[in-house]
Amino acid sequence: MVTETPNASNALLPERYPQHDLFICDVSDAVLKDIMQHMEHPFYALSKKPETAIRKYQHNGQWLQIVPSVKGLATIYDKDILIYAISQIMAKVKRGEPVSPRVRINAHEFLMFSNRGTAGKDYHALCEALDRLAGTRISTNIQSGDEEQYDNFGLIDAASVRRKHGLDGRLLWLEIKLSDWVFNAIEAQEVLTLHRDYFRLRKPLERRIYELARKHCGQQSKWVCGVETLHKKSGSKSPLKQFRYLLREIAVNDHLPDYRFAINDQDQAVFINRDTMPCRAGETTRPTLIPPLDPDTYDRARAYAPGWCVHGLEAEWRAWAIEPPNHPDKAFLGFCKQWFEKHGPA
Repeated sequence: MVTETPNASNALLPERYPQHDLFICDVSDAVLKDIMQHMEHPFYALSKKPETAIRKYQHNGQWLQIVPSVKGLATIYDKDILIYAISQIMAKVKRGEPVSPRVRINAHEFLMFSNRGTAGKDYHALCEALDRLAGTRISTNIQSGDEEQYDNFGLIDAASVRRKHGLDGRLLWLEIKLSDWVFNAIEAQEVLTLHRDYFRLRKPLERRIYELARKHCGQQSKWVCGVETLHKKSGSKSPLKQFRYLLREIAVNDHLPDYRFAINDQDQAVFINRDTMPCRAGETTRPTLIPPLDPDTYDRARAYAPGWCVHGLEAEWRAWAIEPPNHPDKAFLGFCKQWFEKHGPA
């Protein structure tokens, strides 16, 4: 079983505040809609540069139009504020406390929560994020709770900022009022759990790909999606050819939380559950993705990895393999050879 994200030290941002537990909810679903829909749709910009063009999206009968303010569309990093706010609300719900759309956020605690620095520029960035969140307007027919929204609304309805000693003073706290549609989704508990490494992902596309995997693969063993469809769902502005290249970079690094990821020969993105989440109800084990090996293969494997238990190596190999190879027996023997070269005799 893989319990941690491989290659984390190289591909992920350093964990500034390792004392934090798992984040209890994911705004990507809770913000807009019913849990199974919002992560499908590209509400947030993946670029740090201001995106001021109107974004239109339609998929399987669901549509949305997103109109940014002059300061740009809300970004996937701005969404961290909503993740924090919804985490607070869900914690109160769990404790049986009353909740409301208004959430006060301690600026320093938020920066720690989202694995950010605490320099002056980091506090200043919070104010800019609030402007983009409040200025982004959305029209859609995607449901939130038991309501279907057709009019225009924002991700947040209002924001207040409190500073020490005037406009140039240190930011102490901020308060936001979530839109009714967002709050309806929270009250319906249409939320998901984020892995603690979500805020350590370096690139916006990595966050978005993780969100899509979290929504579609969830607790299942495997999810396969055509690259062109994934490109549409992601909201990436990169040309399809460059998008494929960026996906392959993610696959090589193998650092997405909760899921292994690869691009197969059929131009499909393949996500495999790392078993960091429990199986779905009714499942006790993940389905076997690789067929049984030929009995003679084990004898040859012993020659490639003398002293090692070949059945133990097989278990390691099956956990490591992201999808069934074309020639499983040859692939397993190659794994045993590389294992022995790396680890030596048992």
